[in-house]
Amino acid sequence: MRPDPAAIVRDLALSYRGVMVLDGVDLTLARGAAVALIGPNGAGKTSLMRLLAGRLAPGRGTVRVGGGDPFREAAARRAIAWVPQAVALYPRLTVRENLEVFARLAGLPRAARRPAVARALAQAALGEVEDRLVGVLSGGYQRRANIAVALLGEPALVLLDEPTQGVDRVARAAIHAVLERLPASGAALLVATHDFAEAERLADRVAVLRDGRIRLDGRLTDLLAALRAGPPEHEVALSDPAGPAAAAALRAAGFHPAGALTWRAGDAVADGRDGAALLASLRQHGVPVREIRVREPGLDALYRDVVGPAPAAALAGAAP
Repeated sequence: MRPDPAAIVRDLALSYRGVMVLDGVDLTLARGAAVALIGPNGAGKTSLMRLLAGRLAPGRGTVRVGGGDPFREAAARRAIAWVPQAVALYPRLTVRENLEVFARLAGLPRAARRPAVARALAQAALGEVEDRLVGVLSGGYQRRANIAVALLGEPALVLLDEPTQGVDRVARAAIHAVLERLPASGAALLVATHDFAEAERLADRVAVLRDGRIRLDGRLTDLLAALRAGPPEHEVALSDPAGPAAAAALRAAGFHPAGALTWRAGDAVADGRDGAALLASLRQHGVPVREIRVREPGLDALYRDVVGPAPAAALAGAAP
C-alpha cells in the first residue's frame, strides 16, 4: 500500500485586504518526493507555504499535514520544517550552539537533543564548521545551518522558500546536495524557487502558480518529455547585451530574452533559414551574435507557455 501523503491542500483560498491571493488551490505532497513551486512574484507562493506551515488560516478550504490542521494543532506543526528566505540564527553563537538552542526551543526532550543535533549537522554536512560562529560564516554555510535547524525534529514536510537566494554557484551546489538527500528520509519537500536549474535538479514534480491558482502540476520528466517531442529550441549567444535595434531584430526573427546574453526561439526559426543564414541575417541587422546553438527545451519553456516571459531572477541564472 502507498503511504498517506505528507500534506493535502484542497480548494484553498486566501484574501488579503480584499485582494484574492490564492483561489481554489489543490495540491498533494507525497512522502519521499520533492515538488518545485514556481511562478511570478505575487503569484501566492509564499502565502501558500505559510498556510502549509500553519502560520496563516485559510479563508476557504483545508490544509492537512499528517492528517492534522497545522494552524490549529501543535502536533501537525511539529511535523513541519519551515525554512524562510531570511536566515534566522544567532550570529554570536556557533553552529552547534545554535542547534542546541533551537532543539530546546522546539521542545525536544533533553535525552533527544544531542542525537538530534548530531543528526542535523550530518544531514547538512556542517561538521567542518560546527564550532565556528555563525556570524563569520559565508552565506552558503549560514543557509545550510538554517536548514539544519529545520531538520532537528525529523519533519515529515520541509518547506523551503528560495533556499539558495544570494549565494554563489559553489554554495548553491552544496545546498542542493543537502536537499537532494532529504526525500530518502521519507520527507516531502516543497521548494519555492525562481531558479529553473534548481527546480530541475531537485524536483520530481513541478507546480506552476499564477494569479493565485495552480496552472500546471505534473511529473517533471513527463512534462519535459511531452515538450521535447516537438522541435528543439534555438539559442543565440551574444557577445554584448542587445541594444534596442538588435533586440528588435531578434524579436522579429522569433527570439525572446532568456538571460543578459542569451535569446531563445522555441519553434522553427526565422522562416526556416539554416544557422548560417540566420547568423548572417542577425549580424546584418547589428546583432552582436557570438554563436547559435540548438538545445532541448527545459523548464523555462514550460513556464513560458503557462505564464509568459521568465522572471528576472530566473533569467539572471540562465546559461549564458
